[in-house]
Amino acid sequence: MRFLLDTEQQAFARSLHAMLGAADAATVARRWSRGEHASGRALWARIGRAGVFALAVPEEFGGVGPHPVELAVAFVELGRYAVPGPLVETVMAAVLLGGSETAARFLPELAAGTAVATVAAPNGYALDADASCPRLLPAPDGLRLSAGAPGPARRSLDPARRPAPLAPAGELLTPDPPYERALVWARLATAAQALGVGLALLDRTVVHVGRRVQFGVSVGSFQAVKHRLADARTALDFARPLLFGAALSMRPADVAAAKLKACEAAYATARTALQLHGAIGYTAEYDLSLWLTKARALRTAWGTPEECRDAVLPRCAG
Repeated sequence: MRFLLDTEQQAFARSLHAMLGAADAATVARRWSRGEHASGRALWARIGRAGVFALAVPEEFGGVGPHPVELAVAFVELGRYAVPGPLVETVMAAVLLGGSETAARFLPELAAGTAVATVAAPNGYALDADASCPRLLPAPDGLRLSAGAPGPARRSLDPARRPAPLAPAGELLTPDPPYERALVWARLATAAQALGVGLALLDRTVVHVGRRVQFGVSVGSFQAVKHRLADARTALDFARPLLFGAALSMRPADVAAAKLKACEAAYATARTALQLHGAIGYTAEYDLSLWLTKARALRTAWGTPEECRDAVLPRCAG
């Protein structure tokens, strides 16, 4: 059995790869981490025009979705270039609002990339709340808008991820939002983003060890270095079919397994990248840090490894 992206999906990936590669996303991410959103919003609009967010929005509200496989393709590229912002949360918001009476109020702008949405996590904090509207707050009686401005952003392991507490719940948008379905989409997008982060870390590390010289030879020629890179590549290669298989089925257990594998592979690759870069890998000024910190942050976003294992194990036992 062959499992490959079709011609259109491959072309979509190439177009995003070219667009993001020319956008200097690393500089955008650094500005975003300082609370400077102008360049990030401009890049966000370009991503929206490319149709990324429309993949999670139904056609009747200006989207082309749902298309989870294509969404996974897109988020691999977004992770590869460390694009900042509540990307996953905007997709989650689109799913949460998709069946509500207020869908027409928000979804066309989300699909077009002219609006940025965020969703409060179970701890009450929402990613990049100061740059987002709408700000959605799950409440005991349903899904509500956050009333008022968010609190000050907190420092995060990944500086480009800026969590902030939301204001108290305001307007009720829907009493019965599809939380479980939205969580599946969030985990799928997070897994794809993590895979892209891992691929970027591996590519940058391969280039680095090829240039770095010790004892008169390239560090990349050392057997131990080759083994570490091969292990990282194998882990990422095993995560890829799990990701796209989960995107086809969209079963919660499949998506949880994909998130677990992709995030663990990215995290292991980050550790390898840090070791093989040496002291320079620890410096915040070096661009590698954008992906190192993101790999760690994505590992627990919208489902810790333990939570994902708990979602997979009942199916294995059955």
